[in-house]
Amino acid sequence: MAVMLSWRSGPEAGAATGLESARITVAGGGFRAVGRMIRGTPEGVLTASYRLVVAGDGALSRLAVDVATAEGEQQLTISRSTDGVWLVDDGSGGTRGAFSGARDVDLAFSPVFNALPIRRLGLHRDPAEHVLPMVFVDLPTLAVEATEQTYRTVRSASAAGPAVVGFAAGDVAADMTVDADGFVLDYPGIATRVDL
Repeated sequence: MAVMLSWRSGPEAGAATGLESARITVAGGGFRAVGRMIRGTPEGVLTASYRLVVAGDGALSRLAVDVATAEGEQQLTISRSTDGVWLVDDGSGGTRGAFSGARDVDLAFSPVFNALPIRRLGLHRDPAEHVLPMVFVDLPTLAVEATEQTYRTVRSASAAGPAVVGFAAGDVAADMTVDADGFVLDYPGIATRVDL
């Protein structure tokens, strides 16, 4: 299955104005995504493009991100081996790390990346709560850090409506509405799915 999904954010939702669109190809438990976003930030406008590969077990395999602002351009590549070792390369040489056993990565402002733990753990279908180590990539700096995020099922998908999955990291918390495939429909304060 291949789909084009798009999200919009704006001041009416309490978010910075922005747009993101991604081509997502789902195969078994994994998926590939090629996306681009443009977003206003307190520092100015940024544009970012990414290529994401999620393995059949639902864990990140590879991510490449390019970001541009008025100040310049930067690139980052992150890969995770099958034995859980991460390689982070910003073009000035790679570094290796375990990132506390993380299996997922979260790219700032992008609802696509919330699908990694949601789909891998089936949180849109089966009620559960997980506190997860996560590799977080900031935009526009492309700084990479280990964080901890909590995902919990608020409501499973049913004939009555789509699933709702709670998210918390530090002082940020939101209940995301997700579709039957585990991709975000609405992430309050970040983005809402739209048809373009």
